[in-house]
Amino acid sequence: MEAGIVQCDIRAADPFANSTNPARVRCTGVGNNLIHVAVGRAVRDRVALVLTSLTAAFHLAVANRYDVLRDELYFIVCGRQPAFGYADQPPLVPLLAAGAYALDGQTWIVRLPAVLAAAALVWLVVAFVRLLGGRDSAAWIAGSAAGFAPMLMGITATLNTTTFEPLAWTGVAYGLTRAVLVDDRRALMWAGVVAGFAMEAKYTLPLWLISLALGLAVFPERRVFRSRELYLGLGVACVIAAPSIWWQATHGFPFIELLRNADRKNLTVTPVAFALNQILVFDVLFAPVWLGGLIAPFVMRDLRGTRFLSIAFALSALAIVAGHGKDYYLAAAYPPLLAIGAVAVERTVRNARRLVRYFASAVAVALVSAPLVLPILPPESLIAYQRAIHVRAPQREKADLGDALPQVFADMLGWRDFVGEVGVAYKSLPPGERGRTSILVDNYGEAAALDVYGTAYGLPPALSGHNQYFFWGLRGQDPENVLRVQSNPERLRPYCAQMRELGTTQSRYARGLENGKTIAFCRGMHPSLAKLWPSLKVFI
Repeated sequence: MEAGIVQCDIRAADPFANSTNPARVRCTGVGNNLIHVAVGRAVRDRVALVLTSLTAAFHLAVANRYDVLRDELYFIVCGRQPAFGYADQPPLVPLLAAGAYALDGQTWIVRLPAVLAAAALVWLVVAFVRLLGGRDSAAWIAGSAAGFAPMLMGITATLNTTTFEPLAWTGVAYGLTRAVLVDDRRALMWAGVVAGFAMEAKYTLPLWLISLALGLAVFPERRVFRSRELYLGLGVACVIAAPSIWWQATHGFPFIELLRNADRKNLTVTPVAFALNQILVFDVLFAPVWLGGLIAPFVMRDLRGTRFLSIAFALSALAIVAGHGKDYYLAAAYPPLLAIGAVAVERTVRNARRLVRYFASAVAVALVSAPLVLPILPPESLIAYQRAIHVRAPQREKADLGDALPQVFADMLGWRDFVGEVGVAYKSLPPGERGRTSILVDNYGEAAALDVYGTAYGLPPALSGHNQYFFWGLRGQDPENVLRVQSNPERLRPYCAQMRELGTTQSRYARGLENGKTIAFCRGMHPSLAKLWPSLKVFI
C-alpha cells in the first residue's frame, strides 16, 4: 500500500458520516490521514460554524464588563516574573495573562484566550458527535449544551487555570475515542500533545488520565494499550509537562500542600447535595443529555465503544466528591457525555420538531441563568435579578457566605478602590519614611491589585505570605516600617515601636472579606520582617 493511503470503509470511518456501528470499523494504512479528513470536514460543518460563532460572539460581548478578576490580576503579576512554575499553578495561564494585559490593559484582551477556549470547545464537541455518527440534530444538541450550559459558560467567563480544562479533557477523550473506534492511532499522539499543554495550565489532568485508563482496562477497548503511539503520546506529554513538574519538585511540591489545605477554604457538601447541584448548575433541561451519555453506551449497541468514557466520568466524580472538591471541578468531564448523549437522543427521539422545541427551551433556561455566571448585568441589577428569579449562584468558599454578589463578580470589583485607599495612606507618610516602608497584605488578590494598579501612587512591590508571594519574599526590600492591611490591627501592635491607623478598606460590591480592613502604619517593626517571614506563609 502506498504511504499516505488509508484502506477502510470511508462511510463508517469518516467522523462526519452516519456510521451504523463505528466501534467495529478498522482502518489501516502506513500514513493514516483521517485526522486531516476530520479537520477538513469540521471546517465546513455548518452546525459547528454557527454554534462556534454564536458562542464566541456571546462571550466577547461581555468580556469587557466589570474589571479584571482577582485571579487574573495574580496571573498578570506571576507572568511578569516568568518561571517554569508557581506555587499554585503551572506557567501557561500567567504567561498568557501578562502578555495579553501588556498589549493594552483592557479586560477583554485578557479574557480573549477564554473566549477562544469556549468557542473551540463547541467545535470539538460537534466533531465528537460526528465521530460517533451523529447527524445535525445531535450536533445542534451537544454543541448548544457545550456553548450555553451555565457551568461551562462560567468556567470560560474569565481567564483562569480552569478555563482550558473542558477543552483539554475533551481533546484527550476525543483522541482516545478515535483510536478505539476507527483505529486512528496517530490521534493518540495528538492526545499526548494536548495532555502535555493541559499540564502546563493546570495539574488536575492526571485524574482524568487515570480514570480513562481504568475505564479502558475493563472493556475490550483496552487493546489500545498495545499501541506504540499511546506510549509515544504519553512521552510527548511528559516532555511538555516536565519543566513545571521540575519546578514543583525543586520547591517542595507546594501544590500538594495547597490541596491538603483545601478544606480550610472550600465549603463541604454531602454527595447527594453535590449531585443535585450538578444538575442545577449545568441546566436542568440539559441533564437528560449528559445523563443519557452516561447510560447509553451500556444499552445501545452502536455506542458500546464509548463505555470507557462513562466509567471515566463516574470515577472522576467519585474522586472529586471524596476530595470535597468544588462543583465546577467536574465540569471538564461533561463534554464527551454531551456528545454521546446527543447521539443517543437523536436515535431515540424521531420527532425532529419535538427535539427542536425541547432544546430551544434548554438554551432559553441557560440564558436565564447566564447573568449568574457571566458579567452581563450591573451589580445592583444583578442583585435584583437574583431576587426576582429566586436563584443565586452557588457559594463555594466559607468566606463568601452572606455576600450579595456571586464570588466571581465580587472578585472583579473593588480592587481600584482598595489600591486607592492604600495609596492615599502610603502617600500620607513623610517622604523620608516611605522609602523605608513596605506594604504587607493578607492575600494574593490584594497584593496583585497593588502591583498592577499601584504605580499611580508610587507604591513599592506588595508583600504577602500567600502562595507564590511567599516564595518571592521581601522582593528586594529591607523595611524598617510596614504599612499593614489586616482585619485586626491589635494583633499588629506588639510588633511595632509605634502604630497608628491610617484608614479602612471599603468598596460597595467587593467581597466581604476585603471590606472593613484597617490600614495601619507600624513604625519600627520588631523583629524585622525578614525574621518574621517564615511565619507568614499561607498556602491555601
